[in-house]
Amino acid sequence: MSSYDVKQEVTDKYSLRGRVFHKLREDILSGKYEDHEELKEVAIGEELGVSRTPVREAFRQLELEGLIQIIPNKGAYVTGITEKDVKDIYIIRSMLEGLCARWATEHIRPEQLDEMEENVYLAEFHANKGHLEQLAALDNRFHDIMYEACNSKILEHQLKDFHQYVLRVRKKTLNNANRGPKSNAEHKKILEAIKAHDGELAEKLAHQHMINAYENMVKNGLHEAYEREKNYGQN
Repeated sequence: MSSYDVKQEVTDKYSLRGRVFHKLREDILSGKYEDHEELKEVAIGEELGVSRTPVREAFRQLELEGLIQIIPNKGAYVTGITEKDVKDIYIIRSMLEGLCARWATEHIRPEQLDEMEENVYLAEFHANKGHLEQLAALDNRFHDIMYEACNSKILEHQLKDFHQYVLRVRKKTLNNANRGPKSNAEHKKILEAIKAHDGELAEKLAHQHMINAYENMVKNGLHEAYEREKNYGQN
């Protein structure tokens, strides 16, 4: 992404169409709208206090991102993220996370390192208590700290964008109480590599961490979840 693209996106966020687009995009990725659900221009316009024009423009941009499908004379429907999309997201993210961890070893600030250590400590506590919701929140924050520590606005933006897609995907798979503690143990190893300023090891560990996360999703019913969803859409 060029500097022009970044500036254009920042500007777009504050335009009327941009605000509608980003709100709808966030709602789709967070699971507010179910896959195959119809998005109604009038209802959304009333909810957001805008006319149908910026909603219609936002729909076109959402369709370009593959998040909705506009069917002529019928309406706009949420398409969500396919099983192949999930695999692509994790493979690309694994590479970017590795690069992020490597750069974090060079640029992380003391206060960020302290927060990362506290994050791992708190996650261990909640893992022992079986607090899965708190564990998930801490997991998300660990990655955010690393993104912020890499000292690259471009890479941070891309990774946070991918992370939003991942949060949506997680809702499709079964909860697994075993993955949380394992994930935090992997976070701890990444933290230790960053503390030791071992960029090569941090990159390797962060890359493998994402591969492990994807393999866990597959093991715990990713394909079955999409099959159920596909069958539901055909009924």
